[in-house]
Amino acid sequence: MTITDYSRFPRHKPCRTKIVATLGPASDSEEKMKELIQAGVDLFRLNCAHKSLRENEEIIRRIRKVSQEQGQPIAILADLAGPKMRLGELPNGSYFCQNGATVRFVRGQTSTQPETLTTSYEPLLDDLKIGDRVLLADGTVTFQVVGKKIDASSQNRMLDEVECRVLQAGVVRSRQGINLPGVQLSIPTLQPNDIENATEAVRLGIDFLGLSFVRSPQDILDLRHILIQAAEKNVGSEFWNDLIPEDRSLYYPNIIAKIEKQEALPLLDDIIQTADGIMIARGDLGVEVDIARIAVLQKQMIESCRYWTKPVIVATQMLESMIEETIPTRAEATDVANAILDGADACMLSAETAIGKHPVEAVNMMNRIARETEMILEKRSLIEKDCRIKTMNIMNNLTLPEAVRVSIAVCDAAGQLADTVSASMIFVATQTGRTALNLSKMRNFVMTVGTSSSLTVLRRLCLYWGVIPVGNVQSDPSQMLTTLVERAQERDYLSPNDLVILVSGIGTISNNQNVIYAHKVS
Repeated sequence: MTITDYSRFPRHKPCRTKIVATLGPASDSEEKMKELIQAGVDLFRLNCAHKSLRENEEIIRRIRKVSQEQGQPIAILADLAGPKMRLGELPNGSYFCQNGATVRFVRGQTSTQPETLTTSYEPLLDDLKIGDRVLLADGTVTFQVVGKKIDASSQNRMLDEVECRVLQAGVVRSRQGINLPGVQLSIPTLQPNDIENATEAVRLGIDFLGLSFVRSPQDILDLRHILIQAAEKNVGSEFWNDLIPEDRSLYYPNIIAKIEKQEALPLLDDIIQTADGIMIARGDLGVEVDIARIAVLQKQMIESCRYWTKPVIVATQMLESMIEETIPTRAEATDVANAILDGADACMLSAETAIGKHPVEAVNMMNRIARETEMILEKRSLIEKDCRIKTMNIMNNLTLPEAVRVSIAVCDAAGQLADTVSASMIFVATQTGRTALNLSKMRNFVMTVGTSSSLTVLRRLCLYWGVIPVGNVQSDPSQMLTTLVERAQERDYLSPNDLVILVSGIGTISNNQNVIYAHKVS
């Protein structure tokens, strides 16, 4: 696999919003992957809660093979499972909890009485305090802790128990997930299986690694330390084909912090700055916080990612009815559109493509909604003015390195120039992807092509809003322009007399940090 395999422009102009599709039994064959890519998928997601990356190795090979055959960079996002808490086995498999009834949590894996519950999370009884809430069945059943009997000095800890009162009635079932909003957990975010999968992610050349249940920036730093250590041991892996020694951050996956814990919200800006991007995981987050706050929190998180120039993925239940149906509900279509209007870089499909009956149709639908929504965005001049104000705020943020602020300023100037001269296309030459990300966050509606000599960088561009990744091996600006223009003309992206803009990123061209070129197509 070489960079020349990805040197052509896509046959059809893609939508600017990137689409993440979760792979599963309904979609992990080569033929289905090909259909999904043609329907508009930019990133494939692997859920490590179901299969480890070592077990997914064959699927990873398929993704790379299909990507090469399609001549299109496709990124891989692997989701670490994190400390998932589940109920143990119930005597009859389920139990109806009545309002006001009393249930008890005890130690162990299997309960002998319906109203006595166990859990896979061993420290649960120690972590809970009187007044804490315990949510089960995706938040539909709610308990409150009203009493504890814990004797740490006793030889028989199996007699310990936590007494709860049912606040919201409903049926609980064996192995259901448990949520503890606001409870300080003693268990670390990274579990042994997460560390193993993170190490495998480096060996397998995974592009993005989702860190579940992030509670603080330290969780991200801990994972990055593990990735760096793994990278030092895995140089030369068959999955690594284009290392750039000058930038060690390309040796291991970008970290996507999944925001799904209430504890993460007060530290959101610090988490965003520390991570390489975030995922708004509305499933668990909607259980952790009042569901009425989810829409507002989504807007706030997207706004923060824009300020800190980080990509953001909106996930969970986006087109969930399409697991069974061929078209989504009107509310779901509106939800996808609103996420795009908020400023999301990517929208994610989970069960819709992993186990759903209509995975390709779900991607096609998301693509259609994105295109329609982006047409509205393009016409909203007030948003363009708002973007300019936000860009100035970012450039004036003295906590950012000077090189980053210079790059943002150059990207802003390039976008304004492209708009002023009615340019047909912006080419962004980038060694690490940072300049392309800066331009992406400007939300310019001039078609933007990110070009790099690194496959790793090209795949990272798959997450950046509005950026089309195209491989390039030229370093001289004039040769680069000539080559990219010729390739764009082959696909009818450009016509004679069109104007194009080339932005050279930091370190791309010797002795030049940031340069803007304007070129008229002959």
